[in-house]
Amino acid sequence: MRNIVTAKDEEARTALINQVGEGLALLEAEFSKCSKGKGFFGGDQIGYLDIAFGSFLGWLRALEKMNGVKLMDETKTPGLLKWADCFSSHPAVKDVFPETEKLVEFAKVLAKFRGTPPK
Repeated sequence: MRNIVTAKDEEARTALINQVGEGLALLEAEFSKCSKGKGFFGGDQIGYLDIAFGSFLGWLRALEKMNGVKLMDETKTPGLLKWADCFSSHPAVKDVFPETEKLVEFAKVLAKFRGTPPK
């Protein structure tokens, strides 16, 4: 995901966005198997996989906003979309979950330091 922000051109950015989308499609399939229809990877409660993937969720949302794309949606990743809403609104997470706008601004600052203008 980091490379998308600093991609040299639109073609490279599009290819990287597609790779993230393909990875999310694989994760969607695994989520379906692991969760067995429940809210989290391990069932009814947040577990290690939820925390691991959840640590990227804020950045994923920032990436979507910065690039005008939806990587998690009802069509391609309905389970992950539901999981993301469930995870980010959980009482253990909601007060510490980063705001998308703040992450977008931070990503723009990082891109400037790397010499790559953000999209």
